Amino acid sequence: MSSPHTPSPAPDATVIRIGRRSAMTGLPCSVLLMVIGAVGIFGVVLVATGKQKGESTVTGFLGLGFAVALGVLGVILFVPFWANRRNRILIDHTGLWLEKGNLRNVIPWHTLAGAALCWSEFGRNGKTYSLELYPTGPIDRDDPILWGLVRDEEPFHPGLPRLRHRIPLAAPNQRPVVEAVQTYVPQIWLGESQRPAGHIGRPDVRGHRQRTRGRTP
Repeated sequence: MSSPHTPSPAPDATVIRIGRRSAMTGLPCSVLLMVIGAVGIFGVVLVATGKQKGESTVTGFLGLGFAVALGVLGVILFVPFWANRRNRILIDHTGLWLEKGNLRNVIPWHTLAGAALCWSEFGRNGKTYSLELYPTGPIDRDDPILWGLVRDEEPFHPGLPRLRHRIPLAAPNQRPVVEAVQTYVPQIWLGESQRPAGHIGRPDVRGHRQRTRGRTP
């Protein structure tokens, strides 16, 4: 939950519901996979109890196993889509706010040396986008909301720090985010830059766990 000393976003803040769009597409797909898995489990039960019609074949067993595997995949995908369905970005005069469930934190504009939109090619016609926020000072790599956004890479602009917050954006969300940032802090906007494919990268999960375990109570 947000700190009592942290102010709330302004009432007129720009709101981008980053979790809703992915949930609208991801949840139905994951439910469909779970239904296929349930059919596979039902088939396995029939085979195990000897109530299936016809003879069991290797192909049939493989089909049932594949169906069950799809069901497991559906469950794995369902959990994050459901958990992140209410995630939001809010942008106002204070900074860029991130909300994940009951947690909220802000990256204040006055702590940033620059902001930029980066994109990379995905497949033949797709693109992946990210908002890059470059801090002027140290970053808390274990903040409960922001740690997964921290990246340590060579900056694309001279004079910028290696550490930055990288916020992945879906294609429909990137333009509203860019326009809001340019409205509030045009002086730190660095433009757009193409990056190598797969530039989003992954959070440092192992390092985060190690650092968390190493904390003293």
